Amino acid sequence: MKFDMMKGPSSWTHSAGIARAVGEAGLSGMVFTETSQTPWMSLAAAAMAAPELELSTGIAVAFPRSPMVSAAIAWELAGNTRGRFRLGLGTQVRAHVERRYSAEFEHPGPRLRDYVLAVRACFDAFAGRGKLAHEGEFYNLSLLPAAWVPPSHDFPDIKIDISAVGDWMCRMAGEVADGIHVHPLHSVHYLTERLRPAVAEGCARAGRQVSDVDLIVPVFVVAGDTAEERAPLLRRAKEQIAFYGSTKNYSFQFDDLGFTGLSSRLNDLLKAGDLDGMRDAITDDIVEQFAVVGRWDDIPAVLTSRYDGVAARLVTYLAEETIDADPKAAARWGEIARAITRTAS
Repeated sequence: MKFDMMKGPSSWTHSAGIARAVGEAGLSGMVFTETSQTPWMSLAAAAMAAPELELSTGIAVAFPRSPMVSAAIAWELAGNTRGRFRLGLGTQVRAHVERRYSAEFEHPGPRLRDYVLAVRACFDAFAGRGKLAHEGEFYNLSLLPAAWVPPSHDFPDIKIDISAVGDWMCRMAGEVADGIHVHPLHSVHYLTERLRPAVAEGCARAGRQVSDVDLIVPVFVVAGDTAEERAPLLRRAKEQIAFYGSTKNYSFQFDDLGFTGLSSRLNDLLKAGDLDGMRDAITDDIVEQFAVVGRWDDIPAVLTSRYDGVAARLVTYLAEETIDADPKAAARWGEIARAITRTAS
């Protein structure tokens, strides 16, 4: 089990600096989000600064880009990182895809499945494993003249991961993806009772093993040796749990654990603009289910207990802001990474 850091939007200089810091500290890799900024250039800057890190997008928004464009970017990154890049793709939500990106969103699950297969067809064509010939429900790719084939390299088997929450998407991931970017809002109950059984069903349909699908799991890790030290991260964790939990499609995450109606309440508070009320609605009992809180030295054991044998990679969700506040925090996150690597199976 590896231990990565989630990286949000920033300058190339900042991305390079923080990559260098976490690489020297001993973290395994970095996962770059796509929100207000595309991930590609910051990821490249990080790769140059810290050649030992494994890098991925978590996630890049699929539908606004042609599968050929995503495949070409991923191919270039894989070659220049000597195989240390994996492509994480996701749907985003309808409003953003249609109104911010002006792209098609209809049938997002089947569309993403076809997208993954189309990207993989591009990789095969780039590697000379056959002509480009993908004919799918949403994407058709059949033209790749020799002059337009990207330069070859020794790392053609690029892993494609997708974000998945509901049963259908998890089954689909089990059929066609190399990994799943698990949603940050998750409990152990969700992983064991919903996600993993659905992935296993998809794998069985495709004649694959469950071990063929890596789970990449972001975690709200709230570390600190005193309550005062933990307070800023605890506040941020509650804010994120509340924000994600206000999405009605995620209401089952709360309902399954007995927090019935919480998602609707959070949604009402969001509409009213009561952000403090949203955060205050996340009690300590809720935090215990959706975050890991503890002293620095105790965090590795808790993470290993929860995720060993389940996750291939853990991604600390809040570490970046702690390192920005105090660069020495990188070393503490590195201690967690090394402890997990030593003890996890």
